[in-house]
Amino acid sequence: MSLFKARDWWSTILGEKEEFDQGCLCVADVDNSGSGQDKVIVGSYKGYLRIFNPHPVKPGDEVQPEDLLLEVQLREPILQVEVGKFVSGTEVLHLAVLHCRKLCVYAVSGTQGNVEHGNQYQIKLMYEHNLQRTACNMTYGPFGGVKGRDLICIQSMDGMLMLFEQESYAFGRFLPGFLLPGPLAYSSRTDSFITVSSCQQVESYKYQVLAFATDADERQDTEQRKLSSGKRLVVDWVLNIGEQALDICVVSFNQGVSSVFVLGERNFFCLKDNGQIRFMKKLDYSPSCFIPYCSVQEGTINTLIANHSKMLNVYQDVTLKWATQLPCIPVSVKVANFQDLKGVIVTLSDDGHLQCSYLGTDPSLFQAPKVDSREINYEEMNAEMKELQKIIREATKTQDILPESEKQRDVTVTAEVSPDLDEESQAIDSEVKAGAVPSITVKITIQSRVAAQKPSLAVCVQAPLAVTCDQFVFDDLEPDSSETVVLSVFLKENCSPPELEGTCIVSYNIPTGIPRVSQCNFSLPLKLVCFPAQPSKAANHKLTIDTNKPPISFVTIFP
Repeated sequence: MSLFKARDWWSTILGEKEEFDQGCLCVADVDNSGSGQDKVIVGSYKGYLRIFNPHPVKPGDEVQPEDLLLEVQLREPILQVEVGKFVSGTEVLHLAVLHCRKLCVYAVSGTQGNVEHGNQYQIKLMYEHNLQRTACNMTYGPFGGVKGRDLICIQSMDGMLMLFEQESYAFGRFLPGFLLPGPLAYSSRTDSFITVSSCQQVESYKYQVLAFATDADERQDTEQRKLSSGKRLVVDWVLNIGEQALDICVVSFNQGVSSVFVLGERNFFCLKDNGQIRFMKKLDYSPSCFIPYCSVQEGTINTLIANHSKMLNVYQDVTLKWATQLPCIPVSVKVANFQDLKGVIVTLSDDGHLQCSYLGTDPSLFQAPKVDSREINYEEMNAEMKELQKIIREATKTQDILPESEKQRDVTVTAEVSPDLDEESQAIDSEVKAGAVPSITVKITIQSRVAAQKPSLAVCVQAPLAVTCDQFVFDDLEPDSSETVVLSVFLKENCSPPELEGTCIVSYNIPTGIPRVSQCNFSLPLKLVCFPAQPSKAANHKLTIDTNKPPISFVTIFP
């Protein structure tokens, strides 16, 4: 079966319990290195932005720390990442990140490193737009035929197309007959936006028609205004496909000929610029994502389609050319170029399995050894066995006196939460409207087995919880020494925290100058944020639940 499995070239698992979707993956030379080597940009719904530069020593190697160029938490969920010419006055590539209520454009740059950690990368915010409506997805391109720059169009959850001319907001238009947002793409050849509406039909809108239509800000009182206040938004062409669409992609591999690809729930469509069907393929599986990637033969286009059976199919127009097994169900697939290796397939699953793979097989270089027909000398075998047993005995004797530096951490941090609340509350500037806001003491101990230079402690809890002091800086720690700090945790804001977990992180340098980190977690009691209350007898609404078994009292469950 090795012939039909995607060959793992490089892979990694992103984060812990993070979620990803169709727009969270992008491949491009985002740092403008000029080498033609793509970087993998991934954003997650937890707000983490990661940029990878995969370069395994040999295919299938474990991910190396230097493969991760950048990891930043942007605090808000990332819906989509795209790379284009988004900054005025320059044609270098920038990174656009779409949040629910914000669009941010960053410059990604790297500085040459002179230590063993390699180059350092950072992002710089060029500009941002705060959105008045909740965003769904976005597309970009040279709208209106502009040269040397890309404009951005964002589709909101309530059917408004918001267009941005780089640092400035241009205009907004509502799509007619809108119910739910669908995939959105831009065709530069026809200068139009293509989407699939809730009526299960592909619709195309010219950019010029959008620009001269009635402004979305004036739509609220259109009934009181005359029709002459603006032109009505008219669709350029419509094609009924009879199903919802997962994705739209506009490609132009042959000169002057562009195609609109639409991936439906059960069918795969290729359309001409004017909305006529060039061909369609009925799928006997449930697709998850797709990408048209090249034109191998004149007049045909090759497409990758992944499905929920963990299969990746390669089509040339409607003909299946190859099928390969993937380790997971991808929600996004791209094709990238790495290290003189062109056409690497990059897939991302909804739980963060990022893989770079290639098709085909690895040849087997194993050759069966020739059979040795000489007679066995039992005396030599016995002598060799005794010698090996002697070596094993010597090794087991000295095993206990070997250093255990690799088994034990150089610096360990432990946190001990007091079983009782503080007699005198240590809460500072709390917004909670109560007589006395309770606090609880946490004792943190740092133990060092080696000399630790510039140690610092950071204590983090989830808002609305707060600590009396969250940063500590210590003098250099001697070997086999310890430091202890005491702080209090309390409820600062007048709302419930999402979790009662805290984290202690110690950063320090070992004598060679290499930075290290050690951390531990601690759990806070429920009584820090809640207190028992008597049941209300005079309630507006009452709910009585009858059970066929005697219920357990809440006092037993929550002592």
